[in-house]
Amino acid sequence: MKLAERMNHIGVESAFEVLVRARELERRGKHVIHLEIGEPDFPTPAHIIEAAKRALDEGYTHYGQTQGLPELREAVARSISNTRNIRVGPEHVSIVPGGKPIIFFPMLALIEPGDEVIYPNPGFPIYESMIRFLGGVPVPIPLIEERGFSFDLDVLRKRLSPKTKLLVLNSPQNPTGGLIPPEDIRHIADLVRDRDLMVLSDEIYSRIYYGDEPPASIASLPGMLEKTIILDGFSKTYAMTGWRMGYGVMPEWLVEAVTKLMVNSNSCTATFTQRAGIAALEGPQEPTEKMVAELRRRRDAFCAGLNQIPGFRCALPGGAFYAFANITGTGMKSKELADYLLYEGGISCLSGAAFGEFGEGYIRFSYANSYENLMQAVERIKTTVVNHIAVGSR
Repeated sequence: MKLAERMNHIGVESAFEVLVRARELERRGKHVIHLEIGEPDFPTPAHIIEAAKRALDEGYTHYGQTQGLPELREAVARSISNTRNIRVGPEHVSIVPGGKPIIFFPMLALIEPGDEVIYPNPGFPIYESMIRFLGGVPVPIPLIEERGFSFDLDVLRKRLSPKTKLLVLNSPQNPTGGLIPPEDIRHIADLVRDRDLMVLSDEIYSRIYYGDEPPASIASLPGMLEKTIILDGFSKTYAMTGWRMGYGVMPEWLVEAVTKLMVNSNSCTATFTQRAGIAALEGPQEPTEKMVAELRRRRDAFCAGLNQIPGFRCALPGGAFYAFANITGTGMKSKELADYLLYEGGISCLSGAAFGEFGEGYIRFSYANSYENLMQAVERIKTTVVNHIAVGSR
């Protein structure tokens, strides 16, 4: 029995592959500092955990509505309306198990074979994986380091075509930590407003930013709300990666399609976790604020340390918790250096090329680890790179 041909077109997420290799090294006795996985190292806030426990005691252990519990959808609608300065209701909200279904389900509902999908490169690998799996045509737009890892708008303009069905935006961005400036968001909206396409705005890191103003959402601009799918969730903002709960905010006609796909795949998102989601959105926000403040402290120190390493150059990311270091000065390819750091230095990190062809020449480090571990990691990286340069010069 052979797998269906479509399985040849689906990709993976390299962070989990690298984690497996790192765990195997640890099993053999090597000490590894984990800077590969994109999840907060903070505990889920206590009031959220208590809400889940209470929900279990109250009997939230059975099926719920496929679209999501009405009270959570109302809470999401209030939060999105307030933070994006738009007006949406619970009828625009789909609650799903994690953020990835809001990539997969809308693409499955929208993309026909041959349709083009524009997406950022380097970018989250699941974008390209799902496009190819569905028979779509991936159209990568390079992110420019000199522009804070935002699009080159001239390239975007040239890549738009009558076949473009979907434009993917991600800000704050994985893997670069870059933000799309508000003026660029306005230009992008002007480019696509009158085209027959949708925008998937991946805003999963929307609360993790380091400037004075929150990241701009294209949904807030005139004429864009009805063309935009907002992807957000609880994993990053509230350190709830294992709870598997995300949501999409989109036009009602697309909510109906996503709900059909949920019925056929998951039935519903776990009800007791949804009750915890209400507590996350409407309870104290201080734990998130403290987490972001600590991530800022780590970012500043870690990036400063990377910039002292020969051959490294690392701009300060504007959001998320990733340092995307330019390593072209080392003379090594991204995967070569990432593997070398893992096996020789005990630093588990990701090759920039794992995020697309335009990620070559970079390494992604997640600084969602303790300050002490990050400072130790800087010293290990420096020692490993300097030793490699010394050996190569002999």
